[in-house]
Amino acid sequence: MAKKTKEDGKKKEKATAEVTSTTPVEAPRKRRLYHEQASAALKTQFSYKNPMQIPRLQKITVNMGLGAAVGNPKIIDSAVEEIRAVTGQKPVVTRAKKAIATFKLREGVPIGVMVTLRRERMWEFFDRLVSIGLPRVRDFKGVSPRGFDGQGNYTLGLKEQIIFPEIDYDKIDVIKGLNISFVTSAKTDDEGRALLAQLGMPFRA
Repeated sequence: MAKKTKEDGKKKEKATAEVTSTTPVEAPRKRRLYHEQASAALKTQFSYKNPMQIPRLQKITVNMGLGAAVGNPKIIDSAVEEIRAVTGQKPVVTRAKKAIATFKLREGVPIGVMVTLRRERMWEFFDRLVSIGLPRVRDFKGVSPRGFDGQGNYTLGLKEQIIFPEIDYDKIDVIKGLNISFVTSAKTDDEGRALLAQLGMPFRA
């Protein structure tokens, strides 16, 4: 058996050395917009004295309720793949918390999928939603400014998942609606609305 030489050891070290990219990673467009323009505009609009008072986007939750899954469980599988394609993150399957005989619903039955986005994925999804997804809505005239909860958080309902270009139209089994919730650090609805408007959310006048 041949002995290992020093050259063999050096080659092995080079092969197992960690490869690092020298290409600079660009921050998401909407995050740059927030830091470079939106935060300053909000500080001026609401006369904040402390930069920590400026509202910011904390997370985005995408939820797809699927009542039809009670009779057709395969819808859950397609919903998981669609949400994964749209958000870039694997969603979790939500299950019924209690049985409802009227709807033939048993406890623990899968009835939806949801995903919570933070940091880069959150900003990238927000960018695709307002720049590409919403303009593809039929007869789009802006989103309703009334979807706030009184604490600066906003929920948007969409009737069709096909507004996202990541969805393959030929593989759709059924049109599904979804809810998108934007959780902010704002204390009031006016602050939350101003934050989202600064980031490009197209509210109706």
